[in-house]
Amino acid sequence: MKIQSLALTSGLLAVALSGPAQAQTQIQWWHAMSGPLGEWVNDLAKEFNASQKDYVVVPTYKGTYSEAFTAAMAAFRAGNAPDILQVYEVGTATMMAAKGAVKPVGEVMTMGGAKFDAKAYIPAVAGYYTAPSGQMLSFPFNSSTTIFYYNKDAFKAAGLDPETAPKTWPEVVLAAAKLKASGHKCPFTTSWISWTQLESFSTWHNVLFATQNNGFGGGSARLAIDSPLHVRHFENLSNMAKQGLFVYKGRDNKADVTFPSGECAMITGSSGLYSRVSKEAKFAYGISTLPYYPDVPGAPQNTIIGGASLWVMAGKKPETYKGIAAFFNHLSSPEVQSASHKRTGYLPITMAAYELTDKSGFYKERPGTDVAVTQMIRKTTDKSRGIRLGNFNQIRTIIDEETEQIWTGKKTPEEALKAAIQRGNDQLERFQKANKL
Repeated sequence: MKIQSLALTSGLLAVALSGPAQAQTQIQWWHAMSGPLGEWVNDLAKEFNASQKDYVVVPTYKGTYSEAFTAAMAAFRAGNAPDILQVYEVGTATMMAAKGAVKPVGEVMTMGGAKFDAKAYIPAVAGYYTAPSGQMLSFPFNSSTTIFYYNKDAFKAAGLDPETAPKTWPEVVLAAAKLKASGHKCPFTTSWISWTQLESFSTWHNVLFATQNNGFGGGSARLAIDSPLHVRHFENLSNMAKQGLFVYKGRDNKADVTFPSGECAMITGSSGLYSRVSKEAKFAYGISTLPYYPDVPGAPQNTIIGGASLWVMAGKKPETYKGIAAFFNHLSSPEVQSASHKRTGYLPITMAAYELTDKSGFYKERPGTDVAVTQMIRKTTDKSRGIRLGNFNQIRTIIDEETEQIWTGKKTPEEALKAAIQRGNDQLERFQKANKL
């Protein structure tokens, strides 16, 4: 009995002593990454969790960007918001206006005793998530931009030079015509039509998408997507659609699957699509810059940020913020950033990570993988810095709805764009009034 009692006492003592040492702070991270990108997110959490013993990051997939955003807002109102929320770039203005809902990333890093220098980040990336006061509000995570992919094997079969990507929209039309003549049923498509064909298209040509410098100059911004250049571009896309040269594959990133599968020979989409293309494509492919109109003065200028950033929600315990700071510090390291950039096609968010990737020979081994970076690090103008509008998610949906009327022949490009402006401006006015801007 004494031996059993001693053993029991020793066991309880061991548990008591080991309890505090094993206590770890859990950090809930809601995200919108699926497929290969979801695997990447999970691996990032595993790497951080294995690197230290105090914190455990728990990533949870919450659906698409818009679904994750909606779920998080509902959770915040219910008092059970996650610690970290991945928010796509169109939700930035809404998050900035959500007073009391978030804690600025700069504050979080300071609380955690982590080094944080906003100047270390690529300016076009850091600037988008920085308030007028100069305070960085969210942590740049999967930053992307719009680029052009093409199927080299399909080009060769169509009699096109597989090593020469079409750089201009007239060249895209000519390439699409030859691809169709060779039997290709989907010569060109695009994902995220508002982002690729209006937002990035505008900054790439140094024209405004919206007034007030695309929203950076104040809350009274209104859409400006019915300029002669915008109308001309959608008239060209409309003509391509009628001829079977452009095939619309749906909203958001629905078209993404059609390129690595070989269904569509050319696509404009996110640099983040690289992770899927590099893994799934069974053909030789090329990566190039976004097409432009050569007769537009100053074009090409620069493309703008896409993807998402990580927002820290308010009302959490100090220990949670320390853990978040440690996690963000881990994600910021040049080694982690470079590895993520190589794996996903997302931008290396710091110049140190870009330089490390360059020195490794990655860009020489895989031509085109530096396109996203070189498009983004160009000098910006007031018209090309980025686009930051309230209710941007609703505006994108409106643009989807109106431009779909073009592909079905129910509206002319000019009618559709003007309708998008009217409906989109209603959303901007609502946001302005609701937030007293």
